[in-house]
Amino acid sequence: MFVKAVILAGGLGTRLRPLTINKPKPMLHVGEKPILEHLIDWTKKGGVKSIVLCVSYLRKSIQDYFEDGNKFGIKIEYAISKKPLATAGQLKTAEEFIEDDFVCLYGDSIFNFSLRNMIKEHSTKKAFVTMGLNEYKTNLPYGVIETSKNGRVINWNEKPEIKANVNMGCYVMNPRVFNLIPKNKPYGMDDVIKKAMKKKETVNSFITKNGFTDIGNKESYKQACEEYKKKQEGI
Repeated sequence: MFVKAVILAGGLGTRLRPLTINKPKPMLHVGEKPILEHLIDWTKKGGVKSIVLCVSYLRKSIQDYFEDGNKFGIKIEYAISKKPLATAGQLKTAEEFIEDDFVCLYGDSIFNFSLRNMIKEHSTKKAFVTMGLNEYKTNLPYGVIETSKNGRVINWNEKPEIKANVNMGCYVMNPRVFNLIPKNKPYGMDDVIKKAMKKKETVNSFITKNGFTDIGNKESYKQACEEYKKKQEGI
């Protein structure tokens, strides 16, 4: 199955300012190359041969760097919006480029799991949308107290570990998803998924225990750079 990827790379990156005043967030370097180049390399490894970059904020720096994708061994096209449209609103701008099931990625994360397996599972299960989920673990910083209905304390669990499957911002989608997104209007991906479920469409999950680095703020960006450096040094 030939699969295109759409990468959402038009956000303002306000939580990373001043780093993003003159540079869009997907062009911030992790190691020797921009976040967006890491994403493109990963999608290529997953079998993708054509990419649509949804761009807006400081888009010229993205277009000048990647051009038509030839020097990166992949075809790149651009869907341009003049204003921020949130995740799904931005995806809507790529509608004219898409005919078949496609991969959709947020442009501010680095992934390291098998995209091929995710695409295969989506195809096998004939899903409308397959969401990439990460098994996330964290410790609550407090003692958690369980009580009975009448208020009696029955258990004290100090700083327990909690687990949850969190959204990674990586999807495989049927092109009919565009019908659920209003045009030229800020619209969230969560609204699209909820709308799809309400319409009884099949929304499946692909869960991975690792292989996901979200770069949302200065702290997570610094962490991503440090993790990448350690990996390169083989630590």
